[in-house]
Amino acid sequence: MAVRKTEQAVQRCKTMSTLQKILGGKWKLEILYYIGVADVRRFGALRRSLGEITESSLTKQLRELEADGFLHRHDYQEVPPHVEYTLTELGQSFLTVLDCMKAWGDANLSETDRG
Repeated sequence: MAVRKTEQAVQRCKTMSTLQKILGGKWKLEILYYIGVADVRRFGALRRSLGEITESSLTKQLRELEADGFLHRHDYQEVPPHVEYTLTELGQSFLTVLDCMKAWGDANLSETDRG
């Protein structure tokens, strides 16, 4: 007679939970990609790169990424406003993860999956 294994409860992974909270915003991965890989630094250029994002959503996502230590915001105190975003050291360290995600997506997602 076969012994049936009982399911054991798996403890929640706090690291993955924290990453989900920080990077779970709809646009955050793309924002990090455009700033870190495509060298898009200005608000207007980011908005054009993202396409459908609203100004308020982009502002919210940028503020959250800055608060979480991934982005640095530099305000040149000019009129019209001139603000640029760069990756912090933490954000730079995340680029290897983004590169792996991009490579995986290129290899495993069809064109229709990519939107």
